[in-house]
Amino acid sequence: MLQPKRVKYRKVQKAKGNMKGFSQRGHRLSNGMFGIKSLEQNLLTSRQIEAARIAATRFMKRQGSLWIKIFPDKPITKKPLEVRMGKGKGAPEYFVAVVKPGRIMFEVGGVPIEVAKEALRLAAQKLPVKTKFIIATDYHHEVEQ
Repeated sequence: MLQPKRVKYRKVQKAKGNMKGFSQRGHRLSNGMFGIKSLEQNLLTSRQIEAARIAATRFMKRQGSLWIKIFPDKPITKKPLEVRMGKGKGAPEYFVAVVKPGRIMFEVGGVPIEVAKEALRLAAQKLPVKTKFIIATDYHHEVEQ
């Protein structure tokens, strides 16, 4: 699972209004020719990201490259079951990545467009956000006659 090696603060506040608006960074393709872009905001757990990665790489059969452009760095805390109110905040349970609309989550390169489209479709099925398949502006599709 993805999680940070060290964190400055073990627990963070929920920070209301932190997920409003569009993604300010990470909204352009940087590594591959194809990618999936988020159309809504949500918190993605490291398990969901890992499931999407496995689905995409399994379909691509070790050809091409896959880049994960999001990282779960926000700890989510949880109190044990049947514990009374008060007595402080619970212990960190898992890490999430904050995803806003417009954020590119996965990129693929070195494979044909059909393979990339299907691999990213399978990856998007594992994620709790609506996504859109995007192609780099400098991509030239070879037309076969």
